[in-house]
Amino acid sequence: MNLDDTIIAIATPPGRGGIGVVRFAGPEALAIARPMLRLKHELTPGSAVFGELVEPGCQERQSTKTGTKALAQDGSPSRIDEVVVTYFRKPHSYTTDDIVEISAHGSPVVLRHIVELAQARGARLAEPGEFTMRAFLNGRIDLTQAEAVRDLIDSQTLYQARVAAQQLEGALSRRLQPVKHKLVELIATLEAGIDFAEDDVSVLPNAAILERIAGLRLPLEQLARSFAFGKLVHEGLTLAIVGRPNVGKSSLFNRLVERERAIVTAAPGTTRDLVSETIAIGGIPVRLVDTAGIREALDEAESIGIRRSLEALADADIVLVVLDASQPLESVDLQLIELVTGRPAVLVANKTDLNSQFPMPACQLPAVRTSASTGEGLSELRSEILRQGGGESGSEGESGFLTSIRHQKLVNDSLSGLQAAQVAVDTSVPHEMLLLDLYSALRPLDEITGATTTDDILNLIFSSFCIGK
Repeated sequence: MNLDDTIIAIATPPGRGGIGVVRFAGPEALAIARPMLRLKHELTPGSAVFGELVEPGCQERQSTKTGTKALAQDGSPSRIDEVVVTYFRKPHSYTTDDIVEISAHGSPVVLRHIVELAQARGARLAEPGEFTMRAFLNGRIDLTQAEAVRDLIDSQTLYQARVAAQQLEGALSRRLQPVKHKLVELIATLEAGIDFAEDDVSVLPNAAILERIAGLRLPLEQLARSFAFGKLVHEGLTLAIVGRPNVGKSSLFNRLVERERAIVTAAPGTTRDLVSETIAIGGIPVRLVDTAGIREALDEAESIGIRRSLEALADADIVLVVLDASQPLESVDLQLIELVTGRPAVLVANKTDLNSQFPMPACQLPAVRTSASTGEGLSELRSEILRQGGGESGSEGESGFLTSIRHQKLVNDSLSGLQAAQVAVDTSVPHEMLLLDLYSALRPLDEITGATTTDDILNLIFSSFCIGK
């Protein structure tokens, strides 16, 4: 990737809208953008200027398709659109390059024309994530912050956005920095003891080395444990609502979604296929799946629906087994309870407004009494869903927890290096060999922030970005 190129991309999502933004970045950004603009005032760094998008070039420029001149009646270049132009002078920009952003009306035709005009003057179309990669390569952000940009764009809930914003501000990097600093200090002390032994530089005793290693492991182990909650925040949950027909699964589904998403009738077997919707519970994205009632199928369509219900049950992170509190238990209820025992699941006694004294079956599943009709028990059900998913682990109060599998693996690799170093000290291995283990613990921490990351990993990370970011 050539960092000296001037790149361009449409920075807003595809389609029509009120506003569309085209972003230029690179040493020639201003020179390429200026001829296509007629501005009310001169561009100054950090300010927005109203103007017009015009056809650049000589006044006799002619369209090869229509034969018409791109000129206004007064002989000046014709106007295409009204625009607002913002200029950021290096290094005070997102990428630390010169950046020009043209905000036009969100017509795909107009936005593509701006890109074509820029390409004709030497700009190159940006690769996916190239603006953020430039920010990383130019040292404005580290790799954890770059990944947080993608997470912020992809966030489905406000809580996800807040977590990504914390990471973008460097929360994870700040949490790792003291550990890296202490590890480098330990390495430097041992290196000095080896290199300058003849100058009477003191060598750390084994007890002191072990104490320092233990001090390094503790915060990394705490960070590694945060991944359970971080993964939940990042990826969310899938929750299947199962039960026999007419126990109120679809009514409960609609209550959780807070709108009439699934069809509800008094006739059993209304739901024949899976109905899904994503909601937020405690800031965690939860994909709800309403399933067909499980019973002896009456026709082929219902048989297919029941098979899909069982597949959804098997694939779900959490299962809600819904019982009808207004009726006695049936064998299907007991079979479903047995099927989900031993995995994250919640027993839901629905229709308690009809029978508040419904006896819960004896089982190891947590149980909640609800009424989809009145809304009773819904808050308790949401809390239980979070508990079963690990969303009440206490990590939500932390700043800078792990949300990426890549980060989790590297933290575990670092802990393995420290464990090997501890064994080396316990077995009186020479310090030259001990240092190899300590360096093995340091390298993964550098890879998290991007200090020693390979090009292959960078390409894999940034290729998942959208074009224009």
